[in-house]
Amino acid sequence: MQRVLALLAATMLLGGCGLFDKDAAKPTPLASFTPAIAGRVVWSADLGDVSFSLSVGQGDGHFVVADGTGELRALRADDGAELWRAKAGAKLSAGVGHDGRFSAVVTRDQDLVVFDQAKEVWRKRLKAPVVTAPLVAGERVFVLGVDRAVHGFDVLDGRHLWELRRPGEALLLSQPGGLMAWKDTLVVGQGPRLAGVDPTKGTLRWEANVASPRGTNEVERLADVVAPMARTGDLICARAFQAAVGCVNAQRGNQAWSRLQGGALGVGGDAEVVVGFDASDRLTAWRTSNGETLWNSEALQNRRLAPPRVTGSVVVMGDFEGYLHFLDAKSGQPRLRLRAGSAAIVTAPALVGNTMLVVAANGGVHAFRPE
Repeated sequence: MQRVLALLAATMLLGGCGLFDKDAAKPTPLASFTPAIAGRVVWSADLGDVSFSLSVGQGDGHFVVADGTGELRALRADDGAELWRAKAGAKLSAGVGHDGRFSAVVTRDQDLVVFDQAKEVWRKRLKAPVVTAPLVAGERVFVLGVDRAVHGFDVLDGRHLWELRRPGEALLLSQPGGLMAWKDTLVVGQGPRLAGVDPTKGTLRWEANVASPRGTNEVERLADVVAPMARTGDLICARAFQAAVGCVNAQRGNQAWSRLQGGALGVGGDAEVVVGFDASDRLTAWRTSNGETLWNSEALQNRRLAPPRVTGSVVVMGDFEGYLHFLDAKSGQPRLRLRAGSAAIVTAPALVGNTMLVVAANGGVHAFRPE
């Protein structure tokens, strides 16, 4: 019988920590520096508390966010104006999946709920809990359960199209996993590997390891791929929980490289650099093409970082005091620091046009633009 490893997702994910009690570790004081770029928070909004691992939906000129009570809002990227609001009717465990029109969330009652803008169009009861935001793409909704089973649904009427259930280890990780579209392939985390799946049939096309975990017990061997992942060209880069960071070539279906590093949260990356941090928030940047280490930084150690995003020439991430840190992607040196409230940032920055958005644990939504 499979057993789910309860990692207190709200503490681990919203606090940006892993299996360690980082509250006991003293955060590194922020050093002063002269900003090399300009930027500012351009608008803010308020949700209810975010008591689940939120993924921000991104559409044409708008973001879709949700709070723990099950309320969704679409906010215009330019000025934060509310475009529509919807309610799932129960507390959420996962979301938001969004393709520009349809949005999908999963409730703690294991209901998959799909909206066409503000209108609920269908809901389905799932077989297992879900903590990974559904993926809405190609007129389908894809769901990854904590039991590692993947399901495909028709986005229009909720028909269950297929299920891919792989034999797995006895211990499962209750943490958001990897789920991403690549061309005409669904890429999903299956334990310590990425699998390429035919989105129309649910059949396996390829699989490649992100890590090759070794250990003397189930906990030491637990190395599920965790969100977020980074896609650049044919490469999809990801973290295997507390084991390694690596990239897989989705065209060839094989591992491009893998480097050992403990850590509980996913990575950010682009064509040049992949960035992640370990359980103590020590940052490492690797060259995307071959995994060569480009730089390391302890400047934000124990600051309970949210997952990073690489955009342009900077790496951007939030911390437990509401600061947004902009680091040079090539060197790791600080370029800019902004304050977005005082609550912990819990999401990776989402990007629509030139507006980036993060959400804090207390429901604060903050949009900012580097200049």
